[in-house]
Amino acid sequence: MIVATTAGKVQGVERGGVLQFRAVPFARAERFRPPEPVEPWAGVREATRFGPMAPQNKAPLESMIGGQDVPGEEDCLVLNVFTPALDDGARPVMVWVHGGGFVSGSGHVPWYDGSNLVRGGDVVVVSINYRLGALGFLELGHLDAALAGSGANGLRDQIAALRWVQDNVAAFGGDPGNVTIFGESAGAMSIGALLAVPQATGLFHKAILQSGAASNVQRPDIATWVTGEFLDAMRLSPGSPGGLEGLLDLPVDEVLRVQGVVETEILRGEAPVVRAAGGILAFQPTVDGALLDGHPLTGIRAGSAAGKPLVIGTNADEWNLFHLRIRQTGPLDEARARRRLGTVVGEDRVSDVLDAYRAARPTADVDGLVCAVMTDRVFRVPAIRLAEAQLPHAPRVSMYRWDLGSTAFGGLLGACHAVEVPFVLGNLSRTGVDVLIGGLDEGAHAISATSVLAWTKVARTGDPGHEGLSWPAYDLATRSTVVLDRSPTVVDDPDGELRRLWDEIDGSERPDGATPAAPGVPGTV
Repeated sequence: MIVATTAGKVQGVERGGVLQFRAVPFARAERFRPPEPVEPWAGVREATRFGPMAPQNKAPLESMIGGQDVPGEEDCLVLNVFTPALDDGARPVMVWVHGGGFVSGSGHVPWYDGSNLVRGGDVVVVSINYRLGALGFLELGHLDAALAGSGANGLRDQIAALRWVQDNVAAFGGDPGNVTIFGESAGAMSIGALLAVPQATGLFHKAILQSGAASNVQRPDIATWVTGEFLDAMRLSPGSPGGLEGLLDLPVDEVLRVQGVVETEILRGEAPVVRAAGGILAFQPTVDGALLDGHPLTGIRAGSAAGKPLVIGTNADEWNLFHLRIRQTGPLDEARARRRLGTVVGEDRVSDVLDAYRAARPTADVDGLVCAVMTDRVFRVPAIRLAEAQLPHAPRVSMYRWDLGSTAFGGLLGACHAVEVPFVLGNLSRTGVDVLIGGLDEGAHAISATSVLAWTKVARTGDPGHEGLSWPAYDLATRSTVVLDRSPTVVDDPDGELRRLWDEIDGSERPDGATPAAPGVPGTV
């Protein structure tokens, strides 16, 4: 199984009837520099083992689901191809962008194996790496013009991977004219940004966004502040001897240590800039004026993603995963909950929000109310905003809510963040799935098979509906949303009264179209 790529020949491996080509280089990059084309190689390159992954600190969820056993290297821009055959089949191509809060994860995590999508839908699947954390998203252009755009290098890596797909996927049995990009959490947030990036135009044709939308970008002033905090943690300043040079020469382990210090400081939420922004992720794509000219939603509203069908969805209880540690230390009291929510909705709206959520969730305790509010603020509302922005420009927008939950940890997780991933990729037998889900029954396996068919149907036609799943298009009149559970249903405008509350809180039009990120989002997104 040897395939000739634009950089050289690669030899793959067959597993269960699926041909896999692992750790194929798609670009190379020096620290804080944009990706460059791969240096061609002579002979045949072995592509039978995964790795390397981007350098990263260990994250609890990533550790549970595997994939962090391969050492991190800065030369990490590789991808994996899963295909049923090396022929001229011109199959739909699905490119997976992993999550991990922009600071962790990799394309070779076992939950992301594309084999069952290949078997179930006769598609070609590509999973990619991109630079993470400070190495992928620390903005340095204000310190050195040669490093302009470093705050969006992770997105540039993704674009380089998509260009590789255009140039090479036909040799693996795929159709470069029919590429669907899909991802979860930070992967979906990346896709939301790419929908507004001119350099990504023509590189993909459809998109599936799981638990992420187009609202997670860093303002230039906040990116500058994060960089200052990073240098302070190194006890360096831009003008000091060895300031920027010290950062360029810093050992990777020390970069990760300092990155962790900055993340912890931001998670505390005590800095005025963090409180004023309603909370931020330390590292995410920067609106740099080059790759990202403005907030992605502004571009999408103007038609930057015209013609692209989208599937957008969230999980019913996203925030339960992030709140689990807090729950295990004891229940929140009302005063503490109000303080937390005040930084998200404004102190003047806390009572209105709590009253509305108590009416909608009458059996929820204080912790449950906080989780419901945060689920909507960080995930569901941004998803709705993206759907609304794309509706005038797309042949179809489809919405879902994932309701099949976990029984682990005494049922405290519910349909939490990331719970849908092994279902929609058909990987229920992978390590850690039973731990997170708490047991799998016949209904769970059935919705996995249904979801695999839906996701691969999107890759073919842009429409996730199929014989076993009714899925009407989303529009502003009905806001039809498919609820994916053991018995899928269609609900019009779920929690519509809460959606209208957020419309009121946000105002009819925010200037940048943004939804604030929430404080305390750990690097397991």
